[in-house]
Amino acid sequence: MADLRDKTALVTGASRGLGRAIAQRLAADGATVIVHYGSNVAKASETVASISAAGGKAYAVQADLQSADGVDKLFAEISAPLDIVVNNAAVFSSTLFDTTVDEFDRVFAVNVRAPFFIIQKALPLMPDGGRIINISSGVTWFAVPELVYSMTKGALNVLGRSLANTLGDRQITVNTVSPGTTHSDMNAWLRDNPEAQAGISGITALGRVGEPEDIADAVSLVASADARWITGEVIEVNGGFYLGPRTPLHH
Repeated sequence: MADLRDKTALVTGASRGLGRAIAQRLAADGATVIVHYGSNVAKASETVASISAAGGKAYAVQADLQSADGVDKLFAEISAPLDIVVNNAAVFSSTLFDTTVDEFDRVFAVNVRAPFFIIQKALPLMPDGGRIINISSGVTWFAVPELVYSMTKGALNVLGRSLANTLGDRQITVNTVSPGTTHSDMNAWLRDNPEAQAGISGITALGRVGEPEDIADAVSLVASADARWITGEVIEVNGGFYLGPRTPLHH
C-alpha cells in the first residue's frame, strides 16, 4: 500500500460510487480525507463512518459545484497543507437533441469549471511535490451518444497535460485516471442487465466489468511517492477494454 501518512487529500464527489472508493483507499493509505459532497449528507456521512470504522481519518464538506460560488464555499472549510486533490465529481448528460442550454451549462460547470477553479484554489495550499488527479473517462476515445459529457472529459485530459507542464518546477504531478466501464451509480443500468455485462466483458481483455476499487487502486498509485516520475499522463484503467478481437491462447 502507498504511504500517505501525514498527507491531506480532497476527493470531490466522494459520498458514493467511485469517489467513495477513492476516499476509502486514500484513507487506508494513511491520508486524512476531505469527503466533498453536493447534497446527499447521509451518503457522505456513510463514507466518513466507513473510513472511521476502518481506523482512518475523514470529514465531510458540502458544496454545490454547479453554483458560481461553490468552490469558494468548499475552500472556506479547507486549510493548508492540502497535499492531494482528486477531481472526481461529475454529472452525466443527455443525448444531442435532448440537451438544453441549462443542462449544457450545468454539466460543464460541474465537470470542467469546478475542477479548474478547485485546482486554482488548491495550489496556494499545496506543498511542492503535491498530487493533482483528475478522473476522466474512456468516452474520450470511443463514441457514446452523451456528447456533452464526453466533451467535458476531453477537456480534463487537456487540462492535465497542460497543467503538468506548468507545475513541473514545483514537482507537483498532474495525472488523469480514465476508467472504463465500471460498476458505479452512474452505470446503475448495468446491475440488472446480465446481457450488457456479458457484452462488455466479452470485449475486455481481462474478461469482466470494472469495480470502483480498481479505479481507487490506480488513484492510490499516482497519489504515492512511487509515481514521482509520472506526470501529464492519461492512464486508462479499463482491464484492456476494446483492444481488438479477443484471440484465446492455444497451447
